[in-house]
Amino acid sequence: MPLSTALVATDRPARYLKQLVSHLGHKATTRLSGDGRGAVTFGTGTCGLAATPDGLSLIATATDAESLVRVQDVVARHLVRFATQEELSVEWTKPMAGEDLDILDTVLDDYLLSHCTPPDSILQDLAASTREVTGSASRMQVSPDEGALLTMLTRLVGARFAVEVGTFTGYSTLSIARGMADGGRLITCDVSDQWTTVARPFWERAGMADRIDLNLGPAIETLRALPEEPVIDIAFIDADKDNYPVYYEEIVTRLRPGGLIVLDNVFLGGRVFDPAYQEPHHLAMRRLNGFIAGDERMESVMLPLRDGVTLARKR
Repeated sequence: MPLSTALVATDRPARYLKQLVSHLGHKATTRLSGDGRGAVTFGTGTCGLAATPDGLSLIATATDAESLVRVQDVVARHLVRFATQEELSVEWTKPMAGEDLDILDTVLDDYLLSHCTPPDSILQDLAASTREVTGSASRMQVSPDEGALLTMLTRLVGARFAVEVGTFTGYSTLSIARGMADGGRLITCDVSDQWTTVARPFWERAGMADRIDLNLGPAIETLRALPEEPVIDIAFIDADKDNYPVYYEEIVTRLRPGGLIVLDNVFLGGRVFDPAYQEPHHLAMRRLNGFIAGDERMESVMLPLRDGVTLARKR
């Protein structure tokens, strides 16, 4: 359970943040950004710092509970030592695992779904069929508000050629297809027809089947078979997380200037925040999230929508 936070009440949060980053830079790797945030990375873990109107916010992470205690202790001791004009109190929250974070509160969830364009009867029936056919696997389907977002984004970029990696039962596919310009083409990829057979009757019912090409097999082969010139207007990645970096790179090279990539599940249920999770897909997602933020070919924003959604637009 290597996550813990603290909010230190003080009128000098920016000052203490700079002192911590400067002093601890002699024994750790430090970073100070221009937006009032910083980070100190030790061999055993990391502490993120942010100057807020309420004080200095601290977020300690580590690969195990013992390492977390060491990070907490070093940061708290130095912070208290720097405070010569006031008495600071550093009270850490009880350690928790990333998967225990309440990413979307049920009250907020209900309010969000009540205040966006609702799905029509076709999407509602598709969602119902997905629950009936796939059981617990139905959680892989995008939510109605995320589907509405995909339709809106597709319309905003004026998409005529779209790519989707991960079809499942076709809810997101239909959401993208509906946002495309007349004559548009959407290539959607999935590894098998286990769930995609649910999709086609609803695509036909919506009058969108003629603009959707379903490709079964490894998505990377489908992507590499596409023309190398920038022809993609919008792409949605929602498949096996280990291969997100590969999918991203193949799509970026084929994305037109002004084109958009949408990546789903970039939080991995909160596990991406927690360094205790070290499986290949956790490592791949962390690396990709960091890479996209610094990718000079793109401008990006990560949204706290559902399980995390990143929008990356090609410059």
